[in-house]
Amino acid sequence: MEKQLILKSDVLNALQKAGVKPGQTVMVHTSLGSIGYVCGGAQTIIEALIESVTDSGTIMMPTQSWKNLDPETGVHWEVPRECWQAIRDNWPPYDKDITPTNTMGGVAEMFRSWRGTIRSDHPARSVAAFGRYAGYLTEGHDLSNIFGDGSPIGKLYELDGYVLLIGVGYDKNTSLHLADERADYPGKHLCTEHSALIENGQRVWKAYDTLYVDGEDFEQIGDAFEKAYEVKKVSLGNAVLRFMKQRELVDFAVKWIEKNRTLPEQ
Repeated sequence: MEKQLILKSDVLNALQKAGVKPGQTVMVHTSLGSIGYVCGGAQTIIEALIESVTDSGTIMMPTQSWKNLDPETGVHWEVPRECWQAIRDNWPPYDKDITPTNTMGGVAEMFRSWRGTIRSDHPARSVAAFGRYAGYLTEGHDLSNIFGDGSPIGKLYELDGYVLLIGVGYDKNTSLHLADERADYPGKHLCTEHSALIENGQRVWKAYDTLYVDGEDFEQIGDAFEKAYEVKKVSLGNAVLRFMKQRELVDFAVKWIEKNRTLPEQ
């Protein structure tokens, strides 16, 4: 597919058509490459987002560094098992000022170090936020409470925020993990994860328990949600913007999960 030239004015117009307004708090998931040729790249997208919500609004993005997890979880598939202990012993501890994102996209990677942006302290599942509620959203991101009430995603729900998908699907929609936390379904269980972090001035390989989720049905949830609720869709180059109220999505997803998730057949 031929790439279109996308200017900042095009991004601003698309955001306005989608319903992004001053004062809103918006969780953004984006694939820069899906849009086309954006003049100015990630910087243009970030500037347009911030200008759209203005000083009274807030932009948040996932800045996960999930490579900082135990090799047992499969995140270091490129190395043999005999190297796993060396990774546990040597993986750099999380530093929110320098630790890069993993497959979050070029926009999120630039956004994490954008002047004025605040990044949360979770060593593997951090978010970054800019604007009015940035401090509130990112503070106290507990190791074990990655996506539940009191986490950045839970706080977005408290603020009656929004979700914006730019060229990505519901499999990238982090807010659905809040529904995972709230829903009651067969097989729901905790798992133990490990990450390298600094504790009392020393690097440690820290164990913590958290809800096990895989998100393999998130696209199904998204399809069902769009049949039940209005999700504003706007084209931007080769990409589609989807803009929705987070509370509607999460509340719908809780009911969907409780109705449709069952234990696998033995």
